[in-house]
Amino acid sequence: MKHPSDMIAARAAGRPISVVTCYDAWSARIIAATDIDCVLVGDSAAQVMHGHDTTIPADLDMMCLHTAAVRRGLGDRLLVADMPFLAHRKGLEPTMEAVGRLARAGAQAVKIEGAAGSLDTIRWIVDSGVAVMGHLGLTPQSIHKLGGYRVQGRQQAAAQRLLEDARGLEQAGCFALVLECVPAELGKQITAEVGIPTIGIGAGPHTSGQVLVLWDLLGMDPSFRPHFLRTFLDGFALLKEGLERYDAEVKAGTFPSAEESYT
Repeated sequence: MKHPSDMIAARAAGRPISVVTCYDAWSARIIAATDIDCVLVGDSAAQVMHGHDTTIPADLDMMCLHTAAVRRGLGDRLLVADMPFLAHRKGLEPTMEAVGRLARAGAQAVKIEGAAGSLDTIRWIVDSGVAVMGHLGLTPQSIHKLGGYRVQGRQQAAAQRLLEDARGLEQAGCFALVLECVPAELGKQITAEVGIPTIGIGAGPHTSGQVLVLWDLLGMDPSFRPHFLRTFLDGFALLKEGLERYDAEVKAGTFPSAEESYT
């Protein structure tokens, strides 16, 4: 995929959509060599790359830095960047400056968490020519308000609010919608009742596509095993083995060899 419209076309054709979150050029180059459809530069960079406990410390400078790095490695593949904490809640002029900076860094679309209080802003951004991806369910920027990392929409009233928010985001012009940590049946219902692609993370198998963080799906953090995560590689063990082999050969004097030395 190269454009947000390609994601809409994939949903119309019934083709599942694969999205991966990454933060740097070297991993983007690997993704560019695969059939992955889209990359999200998530504000989870604050956690994965910078060691914070939440996404809240991610600011615009951090997001632009990572977005530009990913763009350099990704080529022309579709790239969506997170609007960081409160970046779209400071008035239209600061919001559009933030959107512009992310676009100049290489994003073809921005992702905005939540719906309440943001629909008019989203309409303004879309009307200004920038594609917007929505995000409902567990919204990490609101983690303190939500009371922790919990499944959202289990109660009927909460599920109805999420469904109404999804409709509102579609009407505001969002081209796609992330659904995070909601019951599978609710993910299925929202997907059926909106016309835009839904990208699930912990939202069951009936969404239009799925998104996982590259670091997580490669098994790079053995301590992080949420219920929704499937690891497709034991990356931690593989990289640890490579580092240990390097260390052993340096200390044994077998690296570098004559063939790896200059004359």
